[in-house]
Amino acid sequence: MATETPGQETQETLSNLLSETRRFEPPADLASAANVTADAYEEAAQDRLAFWERAAERLTWAERWNTTLEWKPPFSKWFVDGKLNVAYNCVDRHVEAGRGDKVAYHWEGEPEGDTRTITYADLQKEVAKAANALEELGVRKGDRVAVYMPMIPELPIALLACARIGAIHSVVFGGFSASALKSRIDDADAKIVITADGGYRRGAPSALKPTVDEAVADCPGVEHVLVVRRTGQDVPVNERDVWWHDLVERQPSEHEPVPHDAEDPLYILYTSGTTGKPKGILHTTGGYLTQVAWTHHAVFDLKPETDIYWCTADIGWVTGHSYIVYGPLANGATSVIYEGTPDTPHRGRFWEIVQKYQVTILYTAPTAIRTFMKWGDDIPAKYDMSSLRVLGSVGEPINPEAYVWYREHIGANRCPVVDTWWQTETGGIMISPLPGVTAAKPGAAMRPLPGVVADVVDDQGESVPNGGGGFLVVREPWPAMLRTIWGDDQRYIDTYWSRFEGMYFPGDGAKRDEDGDLWLLGRVDDVMLVSGHNISTTEVESALVSHPKVAEAAVVGATDPVTGQAIVSFVILRGGAEESEDIASELRAHVAKTLGPIAKPRQILVVPELPKTRSGKIMRRLLRDVAENRSLGDVTTLTDSSVMNLIAEKLPSAKSDD
Repeated sequence: MATETPGQETQETLSNLLSETRRFEPPADLASAANVTADAYEEAAQDRLAFWERAAERLTWAERWNTTLEWKPPFSKWFVDGKLNVAYNCVDRHVEAGRGDKVAYHWEGEPEGDTRTITYADLQKEVAKAANALEELGVRKGDRVAVYMPMIPELPIALLACARIGAIHSVVFGGFSASALKSRIDDADAKIVITADGGYRRGAPSALKPTVDEAVADCPGVEHVLVVRRTGQDVPVNERDVWWHDLVERQPSEHEPVPHDAEDPLYILYTSGTTGKPKGILHTTGGYLTQVAWTHHAVFDLKPETDIYWCTADIGWVTGHSYIVYGPLANGATSVIYEGTPDTPHRGRFWEIVQKYQVTILYTAPTAIRTFMKWGDDIPAKYDMSSLRVLGSVGEPINPEAYVWYREHIGANRCPVVDTWWQTETGGIMISPLPGVTAAKPGAAMRPLPGVVADVVDDQGESVPNGGGGFLVVREPWPAMLRTIWGDDQRYIDTYWSRFEGMYFPGDGAKRDEDGDLWLLGRVDDVMLVSGHNISTTEVESALVSHPKVAEAAVVGATDPVTGQAIVSFVILRGGAEESEDIASELRAHVAKTLGPIAKPRQILVVPELPKTRSGKIMRRLLRDVAENRSLGDVTTLTDSSVMNLIAEKLPSAKSDD
């Protein structure tokens, strides 16, 4: 078995512990005018490829495809011989249709009052100029362009310029270290790096250019570094550096978009690999744009004429690629982009932005939602958010209590919540409620979207019955699927296709409830084996968050001489809740009552913060290191590495199981 395949040590079916009886029906007015109705499931089931053809026809093609799908497992080609230009589909066609004055992006900088409004006509000119500039620098179709930028308008402009000329962009999140950036530049063999002097973070300028200088010092293949002036900080200027304002601003504002093959690469996006070498996930053009445009239209019930849509992710992650840049722009949407953090200059900043722009669709992460819970209900209550009509969740499974808080305190108990499951590798949303169709359950991703064939299987690859748990798989190819790992087809096969014959295994555990709806249980790597029971960290965390005093929880399995592994929990209390001597006993009893005695944590630590990456993911690996008294692994990707010292100090005094 391949070394990259997750979950090999977890051979038994996952325990199915958490039950949920609450249901939320779609609002009648939304359901009556929904973009996608229940009929879509039947249409896709009858002829899946015809369904995706109709989705592809929402785009503008220079040449229509001859074959919808060419499938040589595990390699797929979609819309074979079709030709289109992604940037044309995202920008020019809206201008040609007379919608050039429509706002593409409301951009909000972190410093208050720092804003820009960019129409589709503005975007067309800026993308054309950037495309001309890249060509002047010698960038040609198929060349790789590394992008390391803050959340400023030049970031989507740079991506669209690459897509326009057929260059392959590789965005590296602007919080990564120089060594992480260098490894990605090297692996992609990038010719150009686009960056900025810095960006604003937590009220102060944060330099990016020095990190790029350090990274490219040993990258002889990088010919130029194109630098946007954002903060005005003094930064070293080297021989290969070019200022964006010097080069781009003098370019012509027209650029002819050339059609590219549907299977031409669009971008590489790196994810962490278990071997330490990052995996370059390769996405191509036609199938990817088809699926992200259709899912954005369907899952958020987007009405481009009236909606103001805000995805709070960073474009450095796949959520930003698919649901800030490509999906919304292909649909002609008006989006909000925010540069900064949710608590700068105050903890109501997100809700202030919702109020200012009259945001109607909000897409954010469970980590952010639990943080808002911790800060207190009174903060969002100060703002008028009556414009909101659909709420989305992305990034990891959402705890039922966080879901209900989000629905109540942000959505005023009237907005449907779409809890979406997908990943960098899938390109677009795969499992989600549909806001005009689904009677949603708090915490459940519900059903695969029309055209997606997902299942939950046991260790032998057999479907589990309703009420059972196991491994999430995808049984049929989908348009936005990754085509391979850049430069390493064998690693692609070993990582995703070797665990279950003919099925894509993303590495996640899942359960199918008594109604047949799907619940994601997190990475199989994070499953705990306690006294012979495979218990999901997600379910124990959800049980803890369902206690009225708890805002957020992280759970890990630590080696135990009696049970094999024991559950160690780290919790953050809600605003107003005080830590008491018996809090650990109270919470352990609550988990035992909610899930059963087998899931009762051995230890519970109340902590001020959890170790999180800049994308909001909890680093459970580091918590396992603490729980087992090991030296900490790499902490460079954490938002705040000092939090690990605070957690380690609390461990010896934490109460253990009685």
